[in-house]
Amino acid sequence: MQERGSGPGRAGVAAAKAALRTSVNDRRRAQSQPQRDEAARLLRDHVMSWPQAEMAGTVAAYYSMTTEPGTHRLVFGLWKRGHYVILPRQQPGGDLEWASYEGPDSLVAGPHGVLEPSEPSRGVDAISRAALVLVPALAVDHRGRRLGRGGGSYDRALARVGERVPVVALLFDGELIDEVPSSGHDQPVSAVARPGQGIVSTQRMLRR
Repeated sequence: MQERGSGPGRAGVAAAKAALRTSVNDRRRAQSQPQRDEAARLLRDHVMSWPQAEMAGTVAAYYSMTTEPGTHRLVFGLWKRGHYVILPRQQPGGDLEWASYEGPDSLVAGPHGVLEPSEPSRGVDAISRAALVLVPALAVDHRGRRLGRGGGSYDRALARVGERVPVVALLFDGELIDEVPSSGHDQPVSAVARPGQGIVSTQRMLRR
């Protein structure tokens, strides 16, 4: 589904996204903690052993919250291995600025209780200097179209990432689907990582 202009098309895309978000969030909430822990372990292993990750100097990542696929061990593992890891902080207008991760003790609770880096800001453009970008998603389709939480923060951030930089969405199994409803401002990803299937490339759409 592709939005074209405004009016009923836009409303239809928004409604389809909302329904898909509800469905995915319901399935995620139904998972047990042992299932989440095992998924986080497998995702960490997949990413850490991926050649593109092994070669990346700077990695833009995120610190997972609530029912998202866990990234805490992954972020720590990348940092411990010597990568320069940057994490986002949400600004009042919804954009993301970035700061370095310097171990678990460098994190503080943000405005919504999400752990954020306490280091000085590297600005909103720091993501443009990353050699690998890891992003959250609720679902991704085979063309790389990504369903986020609806705030648009990551779409703004990903618009600053170079076309050749791998952008990997971390998912649970079953969240790579046939079609994600898409709007004109949505930014695609180039690969997905899933616990049971590892990392696979998507047919990345051209950046708008």
